[in-house]
Amino acid sequence: MRRNKTINDPTFAGRSPLDDTGNQYIIERTIPGADRLTAAELKAISQKSRMILEALGPQIQWQQSYVAEGKFYCVYEAPNKDIIAKHAELGGFPADRIVQVCRMIGPQTAEDI
Repeated sequence: MRRNKTINDPTFAGRSPLDDTGNQYIIERTIPGADRLTAAELKAISQKSRMILEALGPQIQWQQSYVAEGKFYCVYEAPNKDIIAKHAELGGFPADRIVQVCRMIGPQTAEDI
């Protein structure tokens, strides 16, 4: 099974939050009632997503998602928006907006400058 990277992953260690993020994208998905999905429903969605990611290959990786009100905000690493849109289409997941991340900042940014 492919391991998906997260911000806390050691492969991200030493990366300044001001570094270019490469091919990282945020996907906004409107899913009414998302904040009321059960653990079992979230697990099923995650399993379906991972199955499609495995079929698409290692060039697209799901890093993490945030559920807020009626939306999912998903962070992916991919070579382009097209493969993210294909993942959404194959999974039946909405992809209302796909935006490329150009920089990351955080509390440590004040210290790095």
